[in-house]
Amino acid sequence: MTTAEAAEQAEPTKLSRSSFFILIAGLLANAVGQAFIFAILPPLGREVALTEIQTTSIISTSALVFTFLSPWWGRKSDQIGRKVVIVIGLTGYAAGTVVFAGVFALGMKGILTGWALYFTALICRCMQSSLMAATSPGVTAYAADHSSRAFRTQTLARIGTANSLGLIIGPVLAGLLAGLGLLAPLYIAALFTFIAVFIVWKFLPEGDSTGPARKRAPRLSFLDSRLRVYLLSAIGTFTGFSAIQQTLGFRIQDSLSLTGVETAQYTGAALMVSAFFTLALQLSVTQRYTGPALNLVRMGLVANLIAAGVVTSAQGLTSLLVGMAFLGAGLGLLGPAIAAGASLAVSRDEQGGAAGLITACPAAGFVMGPILGGALYQISPTYPPLFAGFITIVVLSYAMKSRPHLMVEED
Repeated sequence: MTTAEAAEQAEPTKLSRSSFFILIAGLLANAVGQAFIFAILPPLGREVALTEIQTTSIISTSALVFTFLSPWWGRKSDQIGRKVVIVIGLTGYAAGTVVFAGVFALGMKGILTGWALYFTALICRCMQSSLMAATSPGVTAYAADHSSRAFRTQTLARIGTANSLGLIIGPVLAGLLAGLGLLAPLYIAALFTFIAVFIVWKFLPEGDSTGPARKRAPRLSFLDSRLRVYLLSAIGTFTGFSAIQQTLGFRIQDSLSLTGVETAQYTGAALMVSAFFTLALQLSVTQRYTGPALNLVRMGLVANLIAAGVVTSAQGLTSLLVGMAFLGAGLGLLGPAIAAGASLAVSRDEQGGAAGLITACPAAGFVMGPILGGALYQISPTYPPLFAGFITIVVLSYAMKSRPHLMVEED
């Protein structure tokens, strides 16, 4: 028996059902909260007289913080354990959401205005991001620890359904709760997340992710050749996606002449359509797929390219929804495939580091995507999706020429 075969047999075959649902609870709370913010921040920014660039730069700058700290939290989970890191991330997100909502409450009352409001909101969101960056790498590494290579793609696809469900439920709830006030969704999101903190802390098994060998694991970087195609695909995808997503509310409000609350509801509906198709592809394709992860990456990029074209040429809400459906389908293929491909390319001792890098990629995309999207939108509403299409073509060209790297040894 080879070393790889012995290691494979020693690995747990599948993530247990109880651990799966506990991890789902944590990610679902996080995803619902993020969906709330994405749906209400554009109209909320206009409510307190922030410009489009100021509003989108809050997301971009906090995403930069997330990008730098996600790999660090991934490596930290290799040292102190996945569970502790997950709890830190969820607690930071819940507390940060309360503070962030409080800042905008002061803005709506006229206590904080102009640049003082902007910088206070920016600092609070960045502090929140510095802690919430721990959640996803901790969850991804925990799932990878407790699933064999043969089930890695399916397991991470199942975990990914939590984000999709959150992005489906979130916009619906945001639209309903916005009727109580634009800040109501944020307070509810914080409550959900505090409940998730208790569930994870009380019921999630510790796992076996720490130990001397793990502490000596080499530090991975964004330049690692084994991960390059997956990292570039993720960064490129989310740069384009965020340019579309963060200007979608502006486009809907401007084209349909809606109020702030109506814009939050319509934007939430569009994001819900996207998330529904993400979930549909994860359930119908990625959880059953057993081939190379890179093939799913390529198919997802093609779907995103179609989405960019449809959104660019959209003349009304219906065509925008069609474009968001293609965008969601692409993300449904890309997310689990990127996570699984990266996990299979590194050793067991590098799972936390790889999970941290992959988790940082969406945030890296959200660094420049919203800022560029906001700037381009002020020139023309069609420029953000055109930019997304250009980025997708570049990344797809590289992915078509790449070959997957598979780690042979697991001990």
